[in-house]
Amino acid sequence: MKSPIDDVAYLVRSEHRITALVALSARPRSRSELGELTGVSSSTIRRTLREFESRNWVRREGYQYGATQLGTFVASAMEDVIDRMETERTLRDVWHWLPEDEREFTIEMCTDATLTVAEPDDPYRPVNRFATLLRETSEFRFVGSDVALLEPCKDVLRQQIVDGMRTVIIDPPTVARYILETYPEHCSEPLESGNLTVVTHDELPPYGVSLFDDRVAISCYDQDSGTVRVLIETTAPAARAWAESTYSTYHDEAQPLATERTAR
Repeated sequence: MKSPIDDVAYLVRSEHRITALVALSARPRSRSELGELTGVSSSTIRRTLREFESRNWVRREGYQYGATQLGTFVASAMEDVIDRMETERTLRDVWHWLPEDEREFTIEMCTDATLTVAEPDDPYRPVNRFATLLRETSEFRFVGSDVALLEPCKDVLRQQIVDGMRTVIIDPPTVARYILETYPEHCSEPLESGNLTVVTHDELPPYGVSLFDDRVAISCYDQDSGTVRVLIETTAPAARAWAESTYSTYHDEAQPLATERTAR
C-alpha cells in the first residue's frame, strides 16, 4: 500500500506535475493547453493526466480536464509548501541575523519580503537601500541601536527631515550622545525644524526596526564589526503589526532627549 509520501514524491519528481495540477485547480484545460503551459510533450501530459485520474485528483469534462476537490486540496497544499521553501531559500544564508528570539516575530512575516544583503564587493548595499526608502517616505519612525545604519545616511536623513519628513527616533543614550557630539551643526536644523523627535531607551533590541509610509524594514547587523548585514523590507500586515507593537513598547518606556542632555 502506497503512503502519502509516495504521492508527494510522485508530484515533485517532475516539475511539470505540480504546475499542471495547480493550473487545473484554477480552471479546466485541454491537454494541448497543459502542454503549452508546462513545456512537456503531449505523451507526457497524457501519462500525467492518467496518473491524476487514478488518484481522483482530476476528471475529464469533454476535451478538457478539471481538478476535483481532492485535486484542488492537494494543489493548494503543494503551493504552500513551495512558497515556504522559497522563503526558506531566501533566508537560508541570513536567518541567523534575524530577531528569532522575539516571540512575536515569525519567519512567515518574511514571505514576499525583499532582502538586501551586504556582499564583499558591495558592503553598503543595505545602507544604500535604506537611504532610498528614506527618500520615498513622508513619515519615518525608528527604534534600535543601529548607528551603522543611521550614520552613513545622515545627510539623506537630515535633508528629508528639514524638507518635512515627520521623524521619531528611539536611540540608546550612548548613540544619541555620540551623534549630537559628533555632528552638532548637522543635528541643529533638524531638531529646530519641529519634524524630529529623539527619545532614548537603555535596553533596545540588537537590530533596527524602521516604519515607513507603506512598509517596514528590519536591519540586522553584526555587533562585533558594527556592519549592517541584511535589510529586510516588507508590506505584510503581520510584519507591520509586529513592528508597530515593538516600536510602541519601547516608545512608551523611552525618555525625552532633553532628559538625556540634562543628565550629562
